[in-house]
Amino acid sequence: MLQPGDQAPVFSLPNADMERVNLEDVIGHRNCIIYFYPKNDTPGCTMEALEFTDLYSEFEAAETEVIGISRDTCSSHGHFRDKYGLTVHLLADTDGEACEAYGVWREKEAHGEKRMGIMRSTFVVDKAGLIRHALYDIKPKGHAAQVLRLAQAL
Repeated sequence: MLQPGDQAPVFSLPNADMERVNLEDVIGHRNCIIYFYPKNDTPGCTMEALEFTDLYSEFEAAETEVIGISRDTCSSHGHFRDKYGLTVHLLADTDGEACEAYGVWREKEAHGEKRMGIMRSTFVVDKAGLIRHALYDIKPKGHAAQVLRLAQAL
């Protein structure tokens, strides 16, 4: 698992419009919230994305980019973004490389069945590309406000 003080693994992933987003382009200019979530358009993931969207102007004031990553496709991200008017960058990690690099692809158990899936996790990365906070297995309600306070303290 990644820890505070670790260098954030870099990635280059497509967004909902199939444009590549490179973490290296953000580092050096802005802080970054990278949050991994299980699936578009599910109750917890929708709540989390909407809360980040509601706080968009505060994240902007804190010079912080918000990036959500799941294994959903670009078209699924586009539908999710448009359906709810989301302002966060949603990136498609369909091959799971970023999920593996950040250690969030884990075995999960639900209803007595084990399967692999994304552990809802958030990383607060400073302008130097260092992880300042690594939050694993978080609950979505109120999470965006908690992370905003961490970003504002950078």
